[in-house]
Amino acid sequence: MRLPIAPAAALHATALRAVVLLAITLSASACSGVEYRDSNAAVDANPLCASAPNRPGEPVSAECERTREATWSSEGKQQGEPLDFSGGGKD
Repeated sequence: MRLPIAPAAALHATALRAVVLLAITLSASACSGVEYRDSNAAVDANPLCASAPNRPGEPVSAECERTREATWSSEGKQQGEPLDFSGGGKD
């Protein structure tokens, strides 16, 4: 029994879409950056936070509050070295 060609073509089109999407994502991410910060390690290291309330609605001091945040930037903070396309070898 021979399988029709249509499923193979559909599989090829799906793979091609995935490759193009991956290429676009990688090229866009090269120009941007995400910075992630959380305070879990600082809260765990602080001995005053060991007796912090663990029930919802109870007040927590600002030093013992666990926070998570992420910031996205389309421009990197660090500008890398410019690329040298002159072709001359450096020894």
